[in-house]
Amino acid sequence: MPALRVLYLHGFASGPRSRKGVAVDERLTSRGIEVERLDLRVPSFERLDFGAMMTRTRAAIGGPDDRVIVIGSSLGGLTAARVAESDERVVAMVLLAPALRFAERWRQKLGDEGWRRWMDEGWLEVHDHTTNAGARVHADFARSVLPHDPGLPAIRVPTLVLHGVVDDVVPVELSRELAAGAPLVRLVELPDGHDLLATLPRILDEIEAFVTPLVDPLPG
Repeated sequence: MPALRVLYLHGFASGPRSRKGVAVDERLTSRGIEVERLDLRVPSFERLDFGAMMTRTRAAIGGPDDRVIVIGSSLGGLTAARVAESDERVVAMVLLAPALRFAERWRQKLGDEGWRRWMDEGWLEVHDHTTNAGARVHADFARSVLPHDPGLPAIRVPTLVLHGVVDDVVPVELSRELAAGAPLVRLVELPDGHDLLATLPRILDEIEAFVTPLVDPLPG
């Protein structure tokens, strides 16, 4: 059986070289745990497709005998949770401020008129944190999320959720709702916002404590 690996999935308008992703990689790699940071800007940032993001994640897991722990931040957390619902090769998850009810929240944020304009005109102006510049995303991205985001995901594996209590992008109440209905979820609430950078040392400690026993179980 191949060694258990970790896949890291970045969030919306982010990338595999995000500060959080690099920090997680460095901490776990220093403990001898293999980490792969995926690029989910597929097929491109302007033409993001949620189905393609899930397909890339499944392909990165490997063959039928491979097993992974998936760590997902924000939109990467939603991607991880949706893949794990049906892919038994995912044995555990860490979700960092997971973008639950993604399409619903975006529609609320934009308002009915803003949402219709995006759908009709095709493009939404956003800030790309990877390039630190303005960018745009096509409405087909939102359409690609909708079929995969009917409600909260079903959790079938041990899952650690880390969420900031002052998150103004994804309300912590959504993670509370997820944890309340899923016995396999442990929710850790942090004095932080959506990027979870103010509490990064605590986050790294929590991830290491969760992941290490799964990769190197005690004998007996």
